[in-house]
Amino acid sequence: MGVRGVKTSRWRSRLAVVTCCAIFAVLTSGCGLTSSNQSQAVSVFKLAVGDCLVPPTKIQADLTSITVVSCNLAHTQQVFGIAKLSGSSSSYPTTQTLDAQANGLCLDKFAQFVGIPYQKSKLFFTYMLPSVGSWSAGDRSVVCVLESVTGPLHRSAKGSKL
Repeated sequence: MGVRGVKTSRWRSRLAVVTCCAIFAVLTSGCGLTSSNQSQAVSVFKLAVGDCLVPPTKIQADLTSITVVSCNLAHTQQVFGIAKLSGSSSSYPTTQTLDAQANGLCLDKFAQFVGIPYQKSKLFFTYMLPSVGSWSAGDRSVVCVLESVTGPLHRSAKGSKL
């Protein structure tokens, strides 16, 4: 399963601030890696809430794995939610339909994770959507990923009120 292109939200007017964002993790207390200096490539299908991510440097149409690091290490992204898209049809939805659902689902999860409403946060969010191939195989997951564009984070954003 691949992931169709990543979309960035903070209302389209802020898109220019977010540079070449490409990605995205269900641990409630932070990252799933226990060693403070460990990183590993993880399948996008195995990401969990709380995973801290280092996005790839090249944009990829179908992302199959991403680097997950300890949240104590420098990272710019963290998975803050995983939700199910509606749609049981085998036909792949339009981009507008997928974006509208993903934006709503991720926006609902943002404040629960960070501790403040999205509109008051310094963080942005993005998401990963199913590819055409993974959709036809039954994948309906959207992975919500927060993103720091002002510099790397060195801890989990969970409850940070950033």
